[in-house]
Amino acid sequence: MNSFFYYLIPIALGAVAIVLLLGLFNMVRGGSPERSQKLMRLRVLLQFAAVVIMMAALYFAAR
Repeated sequence: MNSFFYYLIPIALGAVAIVLLLGLFNMVRGGSPERSQKLMRLRVLLQFAAVVIMMAALYFAAR
């Protein structure tokens, strides 16, 4: 089970970073504010998922 989290945590963090950079790039470039808003909402959702995954990893590591 730990090896599952070993691969899943970096994937989740990478997804958060990619969406964050896409949103920032869109804002700097002067792109659509609606697209920036959607990307930032997706970032928050992915951050929540990443935190849940990390907490689950800690829970199962302590067992």
